[in-house]
Amino acid sequence: MYINTTGLVLRVTDYKDSSRILTVLTSDEGKLTVSARGAMRRGSKLSAASSLFAYSNMTLYHSRDRWTLTEAQTIQLFSGLSRDVARLALGSYIAELLEAVSDEDMPNPEILSLGLNALYMLSESDRDPLLVKAAFEVRLMCLAGFEPAAGACAVCGREDIVSPVLDLRGGQVRCAACKGAMPEETAPLCPGSLDALRYTAACDAKKLFSFRVPDSALMKLSRAAESFVAVQLDRRFKTLDFFKQLYQTP
Repeated sequence: MYINTTGLVLRVTDYKDSSRILTVLTSDEGKLTVSARGAMRRGSKLSAASSLFAYSNMTLYHSRDRWTLTEAQTIQLFSGLSRDVARLALGSYIAELLEAVSDEDMPNPEILSLGLNALYMLSESDRDPLLVKAAFEVRLMCLAGFEPAAGACAVCGREDIVSPVLDLRGGQVRCAACKGAMPEETAPLCPGSLDALRYTAACDAKKLFSFRVPDSALMKLSRAAESFVAVQLDRRFKTLDFFKQLYQTP
């Protein structure tokens, strides 16, 4: 059986002498493991489309529970990532997160679109990588079913929250007055970072990366978002650790 779809390469593993095994997030079939035979041979028509971050129109052949890439035409390679090692590391983290929340046979076009937009912002714009990272993390958690309840304090219901704190496991925001009810796993916020958290969770997808906050608020949002991801998915990401080693904070 042949299918035509679009797909974003999230992981590349060299296989034997000239082939590659790809993890691809497709628009129609969800996450797939795909064989790209001969992709590393000189002059291979599959070479570009089988590279990390490649987004392409793909023809896939399915047989005996295996997918094989037979033809591909690249749409976007996000080549700007290769010009900055910190942005490349963050792109790898984005790809790893997309892989972590995606399933086979469960397509989610919104998650794919989010990943493509985040990679585009990193590759082709001058947006602060920390802003792209935090906005992507928050929105991805929302799309994956882990949206934080940030509209009001989870205990007293106050919307104008003083010294807000994010409950990482419960996904709720609490205020300083309710500190006695605070769980152990928390991340501090500030009014600016709380506003940004609310915005990134609910704004139009086309405006996700358009907000501006002071550097101190962005740093708090970034730390809270990455901690929320780690707790909700119950795992650490080496690609994130590498990015944080490279990124120069304002």
